[in-house]
Amino acid sequence: MPWPDSVRRAFPIVIGSISGATTAAVSGAPRMRARHVTYATAGLLVAGTAGYFFARKQLASIASEGAQLDSALVEAPVHPHVSGSADSLVDYPEIGREGARFVHSVTTAGDSLAVGIDRTMDPIRAYVSVANAQSIAARVDLALRELVRTEAFDREYLLIQAPAGSGYANSTPIDVLEILSGGNCASVAISYGFLPSFLSLTKVELAGQTQRALLDGIAEQRLARERAGKSFPRLLLYGESLGAKVQQYAVPLGSVDLDRFGIDRALWVGTPGGKVSDAFHLLCSNDSITIDRPELIPEGADFRVWFLEHDGDPVVRFRPEIAWSKPYWLAAPPRGRNIPEAMAWLPWVTWATVLVDTIFATDVKPGDFQSLGHDYRADLGVVATRAFGFDPTPDQSHLLEVQLRRAEVARAQRIEPLA
Repeated sequence: MPWPDSVRRAFPIVIGSISGATTAAVSGAPRMRARHVTYATAGLLVAGTAGYFFARKQLASIASEGAQLDSALVEAPVHPHVSGSADSLVDYPEIGREGARFVHSVTTAGDSLAVGIDRTMDPIRAYVSVANAQSIAARVDLALRELVRTEAFDREYLLIQAPAGSGYANSTPIDVLEILSGGNCASVAISYGFLPSFLSLTKVELAGQTQRALLDGIAEQRLARERAGKSFPRLLLYGESLGAKVQQYAVPLGSVDLDRFGIDRALWVGTPGGKVSDAFHLLCSNDSITIDRPELIPEGADFRVWFLEHDGDPVVRFRPEIAWSKPYWLAAPPRGRNIPEAMAWLPWVTWATVLVDTIFATDVKPGDFQSLGHDYRADLGVVATRAFGFDPTPDQSHLLEVQLRRAEVARAQRIEPLA
């Protein structure tokens, strides 16, 4: 990823300083007196304690910001088919910043018409924040009651999205579903915190348990409707960034778990560290595809599980083992897209390089969709369309891309109007 000039100049100096200090410490260790060791240890303990409390304060501040609503979205939505409305069981003031953005982003009949598709009904969006209920069971129960209230199980599609750490649920793939289905769909997301994904890595298990409980609850609804002779929606999974890791954690047996929960399709985008495990991929190997961009989708491709992972996404490529082992993606050229052919592997240095790359992996400008780094917006329209099983005309596909960009700009300007 491109780095700012100041970071690029400072990086070799920092790496050299750390290397030199480490070498000096190791070589001088046998000559250190016990008193010096005691002083050094005490200093580290004091610094560590101070750092711990400072970090806690900062994290609390970040989480508090994530729990607040944007000033432009303090009013609850009026659409009865979304969470937080007057008809909803979800307390809107507690839905959090990302939850409010998600429910206020529901598409309209005009959005579908702009793509040449008539809307048959209003889409449903259910969202439950970590602040809306105090336990996993309570949050899942609230989400299921929202789905029942809105009659989501009568729709043709039901998409289950695992948000990122902050609660961010990407609206773009939901837009695709709502537009192409003519509104005959519902989507649901349950958050598990207010911190950014890189500060939420310890919550993957908690979030995975939430997804698993939600899938269990939806499976019970399916069974009850089947006994009553009623139809049930086609179930879709979507997870992006940490949300992708969370959903893969929730269905560790691959196709076995997908069959158990009756999942029709799954799309996982930009999984941190890549797919949760090679074993997982093998469990879905006969019915899955991993692509860097839409142009690589085979003609007539019809897979159940889709992995969208940019070759040059540092979030996908960052794993601990690249510190001591050369990764496969740095093999002899030709390499994957956007991986420099001049890049060489060096112990720890490559790890540090990719770590810095992750900081600059997403440079988002509303409406300016890029297929670069951890920014998948330019790919999602086509990939989500194919992954969810739609087959629009070329004209509709083109108009959909235009509409997705237009919708993102409109949302951004609503939150923070341009000067």
